[in-house]
Amino acid sequence: MDNDNPRLDTYYAELRQHHLGPLWNSIGRLMTHEPRPRAEAHLWRWSDVRRYVMESGTLVVPDRGGERRVIFFANPGFQELEPWGWGAMTNTLYAGVQLLLPGEKAPSHRHNQNAIRFVLEGRGAYTIVEGERIDMEPGDFLITPAGLWHDHVHAGTEPMLWFDCLDIPLLYQLGVMFFENYPDYNQPITKPSGYTEKRYQTSGLRPIQDRRTVYAPQAVFKWRSTQDALRRLAELEPDPYDGYGVEYVNPATGEAAGITIGAAMQLLPSGHHTQAHRHVHSTIYHVFRGSGYSVINGVRFAWHAGDTFVVPNWAWHEHHNTGAEDAYLFSTHDAPVMERLGLEREESYPDGYQPVTGEYPG
Repeated sequence: MDNDNPRLDTYYAELRQHHLGPLWNSIGRLMTHEPRPRAEAHLWRWSDVRRYVMESGTLVVPDRGGERRVIFFANPGFQELEPWGWGAMTNTLYAGVQLLLPGEKAPSHRHNQNAIRFVLEGRGAYTIVEGERIDMEPGDFLITPAGLWHDHVHAGTEPMLWFDCLDIPLLYQLGVMFFENYPDYNQPITKPSGYTEKRYQTSGLRPIQDRRTVYAPQAVFKWRSTQDALRRLAELEPDPYDGYGVEYVNPATGEAAGITIGAAMQLLPSGHHTQAHRHVHSTIYHVFRGSGYSVINGVRFAWHAGDTFVVPNWAWHEHHNTGAEDAYLFSTHDAPVMERLGLEREESYPDGYQPVTGEYPG
């Protein structure tokens, strides 16, 4: 809005002093033509992440002070907000890699943030969620819904590493955080061994007592079952944008297992190249197995097993498995939030594949 009135400069200064502002000078930043998230496309190399995670095992221990030994991913788009970027991977999601060493115990607590976990390395550790012991193996996907007591115990002989994702940035922005310690350091195990697998061992069938369950009563999705499902899907036609993929859902409701956090596992056969699309929800990818690259808004991000990368809201993206073996991409996203708010939207790239205009330097 053009105005040559000499009073305007002092007028604007007075507005700031009274914590007021003129919409006509701000509407372009407040109401953009399309999403402009602060989060940036970025890739973290597993060689770097694992090195620092393992070194943390010699420097700190999980206890009531720090609660968990985790190195989180700080998206460079948030770097100016706080020294550590306040642990945001996207505008709504936090992610990190947790380490538990043999003989260690992480204390029991609960919070109103939803959490999901994907096991990366090691055996012998287990988590306890509301009295259920859940043994963890590589490729397993675990749910820790908001408000449930949970802790971790390592009874094995090798380091355990897993990928954590929580909706911390979303709740932080809303100003609704709650956190509570369990009275004892660890909670007792009160449910029988293999409770979750016995309860949901038959796909498509739900125990009668879970028909009114809101949070996901299936605490773990074992890798062997996920891989079997993907191999069966691979006998059919792939999705043009995601290859062969399965979502982890609450078997009692059919909705996202993490309530505010969606999660999936994709299989890309050797040579498979998905078409490009974009959507309002943001996505975090962890390369469980394989090698290849993804093109995000024209920039090629080459990835290998263990790498983690992020696709911000409304960013064009496609994936290409350039390795000789199948590639498995684990992902978490905030689509459940966007869908509940009526904000989700998706578009296909007009020409199918993007021209590559740059290479990620990492």
